[in-house]
Amino acid sequence: MGLAELFLIAVGLSMDAFAVSICKGLSMPKMKWKNAVLAGLYFGGFQALMPLVGYFLGSQFKNAIVNVDHWIAFVLLVVIGANMIREARQEDEELDDSFDMKTMLLLAVATSIDALAVGVTFAFLRVHIVPAVLFIGIVTFCFSAAGIKIGNVFGAKFRSKAEIAGGVILILIGAKILLEHLGLL
Repeated sequence: MGLAELFLIAVGLSMDAFAVSICKGLSMPKMKWKNAVLAGLYFGGFQALMPLVGYFLGSQFKNAIVNVDHWIAFVLLVVIGANMIREARQEDEELDDSFDMKTMLLLAVATSIDALAVGVTFAFLRVHIVPAVLFIGIVTFCFSAAGIKIGNVFGAKFRSKAEIAGGVILILIGAKILLEHLGLL
């Protein structure tokens, strides 16, 4: 596998994390680079960890992982997205700009489930796994940190609607993952 192919895989895997980062940035009243770095570390770390785990699981559990990864991602993203929409519709409620461990861990896992399956594929392709997962992690870190900033710039004017849009985006990402794996897209 060449560098260009690995870059395309890294960018593709990072898009869900990028979209979620934009949503998180939308809900922040003031941009904090600490949060951008934190998002990058969570999302980049999980995007690197999951293919590594998938690689080592290899073909042993391939069918079990492939059969449920889309359902796990779908449920997590729908629950998180619905919660964002619910919170945005509540009056006199602070927007969810939380970067606590539980929130970020759920988001990182939800956006990196597909990377697990990519790792299984890497095992069959005999990819040099350490450089590959480091590259994926770095690309995702950059996209995620940039997503926080981009979301925050646009969120200052449209917070409530942006939070609803962010929730809808998460639900649509979950639906897309499910429909792709069911062969409907």
